[in-house]
Amino acid sequence: MGRAVMSAHPGPPSLLPDAAFLELKGRIIRRTGHFYYQDKDELLWERLLRRMRATASSSSEAYLRRLDDPAHGEAEWSALEAEITIGETFFFRYAEQFAALRERILPELIRRNRATRQLRIWSAGCATGAEPYSIAILLHRLLGREIGDWRCRILGTDINESFLDAAREARFSAWALRSLPAEERAQDFLPDPSGRSWRLRPPFRSLVRFERHNLLSLLDPAAPLDLSGFDLILCRNVLIYFHPDTVARLVRAMGERLAPEGWMLLGHAEPNPAFAAFLSVEQLPGTVAYRRRPAAPALPPQAAPGAGGEEAPAWAAPAPPPAAQPWSPSSGQAWRMPWQSSGPEAPADPPPLFVPPAWVGAGRATPPGLPPLPLSLPLPEPGLPIPAGPEVGTETPALERIRRLANRGESAAARAACAEAIREDPMQAAMHFYDGLLARALGQAAEAEAALRRALYLDRNFLAAHYQLGLLLLDLGRRQEGRRAIATAARIARTLPGETPVEEGDGMTAANLHALARLQLGLSLS
Repeated sequence: MGRAVMSAHPGPPSLLPDAAFLELKGRIIRRTGHFYYQDKDELLWERLLRRMRATASSSSEAYLRRLDDPAHGEAEWSALEAEITIGETFFFRYAEQFAALRERILPELIRRNRATRQLRIWSAGCATGAEPYSIAILLHRLLGREIGDWRCRILGTDINESFLDAAREARFSAWALRSLPAEERAQDFLPDPSGRSWRLRPPFRSLVRFERHNLLSLLDPAAPLDLSGFDLILCRNVLIYFHPDTVARLVRAMGERLAPEGWMLLGHAEPNPAFAAFLSVEQLPGTVAYRRRPAAPALPPQAAPGAGGEEAPAWAAPAPPPAAQPWSPSSGQAWRMPWQSSGPEAPADPPPLFVPPAWVGAGRATPPGLPPLPLSLPLPEPGLPIPAGPEVGTETPALERIRRLANRGESAAARAACAEAIREDPMQAAMHFYDGLLARALGQAAEAEAALRRALYLDRNFLAAHYQLGLLLLDLGRRQEGRRAIATAARIARTLPGETPVEEGDGMTAANLHALARLQLGLSLS
């Protein structure tokens, strides 16, 4: 069906979806695979409006013509993909998975590949690069001075060109580094003279290469096999955007691109029992990993195509180096466990742009045995009835704006937006919770404590608020109060079905939080 010609003086687009919106939405989902937007018209329309205004498109129909324009269409698709892609990321996100990488997965790969001294790692959906750069830092910690004798190749891919440009720049706000203790931040990053950002040091940057890639291309039988033979693939908080049928096909396709017995890590809410039909399942403390079965032949390693005239990375194994002493964790630099957002790199619904920081304590090794929870602690008394807030995993426009500001490192502006939302509706426990997190990020501990306590006044069973309050109190040296708050969170979590999502928990389940609280209680004894 033909489309009417846009008038010479188009007016602004409507604030509500128009007649051609469903056609536009269908085109977007088919091209990007973002099935996540199937039932989120309001959120998608809000993001489309930004591009429609930027291109002076007065309607969905006019914007479709823009996307079909031979001269401007591909550039506009790239801009649109950047607009609708959620890019929240920070260093060492999900403590359990990085503990598994540090203690099991990477040491095993290092031992297995010692003859070739080569490691190939793919971070799929890497956003602005915090994940692959975190792996680079971890490899430096594990290999120590041996790192120069190894060919460690880390490939970060994303569909969003603007994210990749930022990743190559390797400049991050303090918010993206919130999981790092001050001494590690100073060790791994160079501060910007303005004091507003930090740049990753060159030795870590040199291990990582970034390329644009759409995961859906893995399903194209005619596509070249330019990604294969990886020792480790991380694809966290990406699959939640796709239709379940597409997810299974993508996981199978990524599994085929692993080396025999190679490892795969998905987001915490993304594992599916069906994946066991074609991958081995590895149960690790606090998380699940997948491995390619040894009998399955791997695709031969090939280089990802170079971009911008750069030389493609040499993935081929070098000649075996001279024999070296066996690696052991104690042979490299000491590693401090970062305090960070734990558990889930993916809620069952789309991941928030801004996620709760500091789920795990820093600087202490996990004790060999955790003490039992203090069972004498009572459950919190029920609070007054509160009107039901948004369901777990849903996103209000106000909350999206707060997260977007926080992601850009504009914590003060994010907190001001939070205060505005609280003035409009002071009974939102979640807004007081985020106010507390932002105050803590700004170094305002007393205000952070007050905000978290307001959240708990409104909702005595607010698991994430109990846990975050406990971490804050521990940081302030108030150990008894901090342990009590964390133990309360653990006791509430234990009363819930294990798979229950934790409100404002970034995809964490009740079982995740219960295990993490026990870990933190053990750490706070050391």
